[in-house]
Amino acid sequence: MSQDLFDALPAGGGDYDSSAIEVLEGLEPVRRRPGMYIGGTDERAYHHLAAEVLDNAMDEAVAGHATRIEMVLEEVDGQPRRLTITDNGRGMPVDEHPKFPGKSTLEVILSTLHSGGKFSGKAYATSGGLHGVGVSVVNALSVETRVEVARGKELYAQSFSRGVPQGPLQRLGAAPNRRGTSVSFVPDAEIFGDRVFNAKRLFKLARSKAYLFAGVEIRWRCSPSLASEDVPAEAVFQFPGGLSDHLREQVGTRECVTSDFFTGSQDFPLNEAGETQGRVEWAVAWPLWSDGSTSWYCNTVPTPDGGTHEAGLRTALTRSLRAFGELVGQKKAKDITADDVMTGAEVMLSVFIRDPQFQSQTKDRLTSPEAARLVENAVRDHFDHFLADNMERGRALLGSVMERMDERLRRKAEREIKRKTATSAKKLRLPGKLTDCSGEGDAETELFIVEGDSAGGSAKQARDRKTQAILPIRGKILNVASASADKIRANSEIADLALALGCGMRKDCDPSQLRYDRVIIMTDADVDGAHIATLLMTFFFQEMPELVRQGHLYLAQPPLYRLTAGKESAYARDDAHRAELEAGRFKGKKVEVSRFKGLGEMNPQQLRETTMDPATRSLIRITLPAEHEQRYAVKELVDQLMGKNPEHRFNFIQNRAGEVDRDLIDA
Repeated sequence: MSQDLFDALPAGGGDYDSSAIEVLEGLEPVRRRPGMYIGGTDERAYHHLAAEVLDNAMDEAVAGHATRIEMVLEEVDGQPRRLTITDNGRGMPVDEHPKFPGKSTLEVILSTLHSGGKFSGKAYATSGGLHGVGVSVVNALSVETRVEVARGKELYAQSFSRGVPQGPLQRLGAAPNRRGTSVSFVPDAEIFGDRVFNAKRLFKLARSKAYLFAGVEIRWRCSPSLASEDVPAEAVFQFPGGLSDHLREQVGTRECVTSDFFTGSQDFPLNEAGETQGRVEWAVAWPLWSDGSTSWYCNTVPTPDGGTHEAGLRTALTRSLRAFGELVGQKKAKDITADDVMTGAEVMLSVFIRDPQFQSQTKDRLTSPEAARLVENAVRDHFDHFLADNMERGRALLGSVMERMDERLRRKAEREIKRKTATSAKKLRLPGKLTDCSGEGDAETELFIVEGDSAGGSAKQARDRKTQAILPIRGKILNVASASADKIRANSEIADLALALGCGMRKDCDPSQLRYDRVIIMTDADVDGAHIATLLMTFFFQEMPELVRQGHLYLAQPPLYRLTAGKESAYARDDAHRAELEAGRFKGKKVEVSRFKGLGEMNPQQLRETTMDPATRSLIRITLPAEHEQRYAVKELVDQLMGKNPEHRFNFIQNRAGEVDRDLIDA
């Protein structure tokens, strides 16, 4: 670089010096970026605070140290804002912490990230809290927090505000008939605005936790003014039958394929160190004429997106039914898929495992690979007996599942005929850049919509030619929410996409004419990729809503990083997943991290292994809510964020600017 060029640079570097470098201490990062810890500041995140504290109490119960939990919702200034959760467990430690002289262990737990008793496995064999951030995050995001601990027949208390101690730990006196921990908190309006607790939501949360562990009694209480027809002022939950009781209440009087539900539990085998690997409990029913529902839990924490424990259950049920079909001479049973078994079923699964791995801090999806094997092995034997011990019951269930299989295969055959007809009779009318699949084999067909020719080239080499088609698109497609109908019709990218799908648009949209079973949006794992995916989802929501409603639309989950330590490699979806892998699987190892700038940078083998192979990939299904009110709320949100009025977007961004990760801005 020449001296002239150096001279041309402005002096001072734009005030970028040591004073521009911030060091966030204590709980400051939580208040600065709450979305990194609880997923945002919306109503779901607000109630996630309650779940974090309740999970700690449940961990005491599951560990065998508590038998009772109380949840009390009270009003502050006439609004339901204060929640108190109390257990009769061991009580938080109150002695001085050896690494923090002058501070009690209680204060360290409440005011220091990544502190807790769930890392080593000595205090809890299984637990819902893993990262040592739960209760400290609640404390950081609450304007008032008070913790009382009854331990060693003495009562202690300490108060905090926005994570800052309001004084030292106090010894309040003797408490000979009391033990355990009580946490009372009021979420901070500076973070959450005017949000308040929903009594019905908390009531259901308390009830569901009681179902998940038969040995605990959960007491509910709220201010009389908050009580309603659905939420009593006081209630006591205790269910000796666990998930079985929960399922029978949920199914109610509906007629089922079999009068007996498939329920049970099983301890996992000990590991090589002689430690328990946990246990699994399940309850499954097959009501007639039902859309079905699923509830997945790990260590009493809901995992709404399922995960590896779900995969283990699906595999166990499917393989058992195939084997039973072969036993009774139904050769076609070999074509049964997991979707045939699970469609319309009411399913509840709860696992307790050591050191579980989740997709994020909000724990929406379990990613522990061993969970699939443990659950499959435990459930498979029980389901084999369930089918074979009563042949009439087994035949009834097999017949019902095979009816769904036959219907699925019939629809697939019809689509295949239409697809081949369109390909042969109208081949010139298909988009030239579409690389179609042959449609042969037993697997369902898929169309991957990929970003750009580079990614399209890798995807074409990585695909299964029989079942996977590739359609590259050029960058960011038209935002249909803010475009006129004429502009939409004239757009070549949209025309190619509609032609490839073959099912029509708007009032002419007929999902039965769809040429593929799944439509998968596969974009780069970065901000631009997310923007393109958002534009495509907006297109499908507005132009082909029935296709979305029937569950044909998916989002691929390509990795952002590849982590390598020696001969061991793993892929991370995002920064949070990378941090989780580095702190867990690769802890203490020298890790080489490579970042994929786009799908085109991945070789076909990597792309197939991580993103396209049905055996190893993860997909997110995009759906629309069934209730009219919720569908209208989705439409309003799409109009607000993608519509013609920029003021709506400006207000949305301005109101949520504090949630934006600075790293994303810099990127």
